[in-house]
Amino acid sequence: MNVISYSDKIEEYLKHDSVIDYNNKFIIELADTLFKTADNGLVFIKKAYEFVRDNIQHSADINEDMITCRASEVLKAGHGICFAKSHLLAALLRCKSIPTGFCYQKLILDDETSPVLVYHGLNGVYIKDLKKWIRLDARGNKTGVNAQFSIETEQLAFPIRPNMGEIDSCIVYPKPDIKILKKLRKIKTRTELLDNLPTELGYNE
Repeated sequence: MNVISYSDKIEEYLKHDSVIDYNNKFIIELADTLFKTADNGLVFIKKAYEFVRDNIQHSADINEDMITCRASEVLKAGHGICFAKSHLLAALLRCKSIPTGFCYQKLILDDETSPVLVYHGLNGVYIKDLKKWIRLDARGNKTGVNAQFSIETEQLAFPIRPNMGEIDSCIVYPKPDIKILKKLRKIKTRTELLDNLPTELGYNE
């Protein structure tokens, strides 16, 4: 898939704010630690991605009801849903001046118990040496989910099934979607969020 940026201003993918708060000392410390063990920028991207994928749990996988959103909050709690984990990965990479944004797919929540289409969040990362964007999904692997770092052939968490109405997107946005942020900020528990998962993006309006 040809991954493209929403904005042609690369600096938009390097900003920090109240959600991508990579000025937080714990994010800086972690980014520094990962960076020091990497031979180059590409290896650092892989290390940061695998850290978030493997060491920050998906809240649903551990039956954690607390909602996290801000990157530093996700790191402190050690868990988050897909959107929250993408915020942390973006913060770690932007901390080391690697342009990173946000991608969204529309997927069926559960074929058997909840066959409704909702949004799923992942990241787009710019590989400077290759002059290309790639997508990475740090959702967290489990049985049936095997996302991997790749700069050639994507291996994301979920295959898209167009025949089921699922929608993929090759666009990398510079900021987390405002409608998704509103839900993460307003809703207090994952149990409640399950009944109010994002079905629309502000970017589409």
